[in-house]
Amino acid sequence: MSLSVIYTRARVGIDAPLVTVETHLSNGLPALSIVGLPEAAVKESKDRVRSALLNSGFQFPARRITINLAPAELPKEGGRYDLPIALGILAASDQLPCDTLEKYEFIGELALSGKLRPCSGSLGAMIACTQASRTMIIPKANGAEGALLESDDIKCASHILEVCAALLAQQPWQPCPPPAMTAPFEAPCLSEVSGQFHARRALEIAAAGGHSLLFYGPPGTGKTMLASRLPGILPPLGQQQALEVANIHSIASGNRDIVRLGARPFRHPHHSASSVALVGGGSSPRPGEISLAHHGVLFMDELPEFDRRVLEVLREPLESGEIVICRAAQQVTYPARFQFVGAMNPCPCGYLGDNERPCRCSPGQIHRYRQRLSGPLLDRLDLQVEVSRLPGGALSFSNNISAESSLQVRERVLAAHNLQIKRQGTTNAQLSNRALQHCCSLSKEVQQVLESALNKLGLSARAYHRIVRVARTVADLESATQINITHINEALGFRQLDRTS
Repeated sequence: MSLSVIYTRARVGIDAPLVTVETHLSNGLPALSIVGLPEAAVKESKDRVRSALLNSGFQFPARRITINLAPAELPKEGGRYDLPIALGILAASDQLPCDTLEKYEFIGELALSGKLRPCSGSLGAMIACTQASRTMIIPKANGAEGALLESDDIKCASHILEVCAALLAQQPWQPCPPPAMTAPFEAPCLSEVSGQFHARRALEIAAAGGHSLLFYGPPGTGKTMLASRLPGILPPLGQQQALEVANIHSIASGNRDIVRLGARPFRHPHHSASSVALVGGGSSPRPGEISLAHHGVLFMDELPEFDRRVLEVLREPLESGEIVICRAAQQVTYPARFQFVGAMNPCPCGYLGDNERPCRCSPGQIHRYRQRLSGPLLDRLDLQVEVSRLPGGALSFSNNISAESSLQVRERVLAAHNLQIKRQGTTNAQLSNRALQHCCSLSKEVQQVLESALNKLGLSARAYHRIVRVARTVADLESATQINITHINEALGFRQLDRTS
């Protein structure tokens, strides 16, 4: 037979569309051509495949070989097509039977010796393959990702000879090895934070409801310390969430340790990061920091030091939970449902409102510094909390005697989180406006108090909905069925920048 068909998967964002590798052997001068919009790495596969087959003891056909990667309009990139191309050549030259290949899909880069090397973004291909009721053959180095699916339809191989032997029924397929044993995830404990009970309360509310949070105050008051303790009180990732996070990190770097540990991502970009670093991009768009923080935390310290154009790109994903990257060749959508945490000083010198050190900034400097954060961005931040200096300064360790640990706070957070999932299937921060009216009905008295506060502060309709969501989380932490005036007042108390702007 001079024609063979092998199935594999491309990578387009988090999706893995099916690619058919068609191989045809014809008479003519020996040559190998690859068509179907291949990029440079795919075009170079002809040399890798030829050496891998010869070094593995196979015959390389001395004929004209045409390889078509269909669909032709889909760009093909990376070394993941090496293995299917090699198997296509073997099947077309009758060195492998073609009748069993249609129930398999293959991905993997070939070394010149025939050894299989891992490829990024393989988890998305595995998920799509199992949904198509086929068996995916992957390099053994990608086996830890395959083990996450806990599926019998994912098989591993370390060499092309192992793949051919299994296809010829000479040996069984290798299952995916279990993930390597790693130490349990341990986030810094909240009990190490001295005092700051108002900020700790805000951190608990943010963790329970998935709300965005902004800390502001003088240097050295514990803003960064508080933010770094948030992962230790967050609810664990569910199975589907863990797969989504693993898929994104597999595309970016192949790092899967964070998912095996059951921890949520915690991304902390430097303030020199560009908008592309946050959003993602490139000729073949890759995920940025906001997508790598999906189902986790994006912490941006020294928030006004970021370029304003960088900060503005946060507005849309904070609202929609996804980011669309458009390029000339393709449009890619990455999920970006992250929990934003920011920290900033109140002025350039950092001591505005400090009782111990006077502020050296002029009103114009303070105004320009605050203007680096636009009103629409601040409007999207649910909790805006001032972190003041402790009485007695850095020597005030007595405030830490009765501080709760992260484990104690996490128990309340988990109880409130489970209550939200049971009631509405999502966290309060992700409630749509329509669902908000159903889950957060307000009495007439509470409605009047809230409307009066909104009129005094001049807040928008978006701020109104976010205040109600925060109040719903405060009620959930108390296991209350209805939102009362106390819950609304506490939620309003966490919009402190709105009061000073």
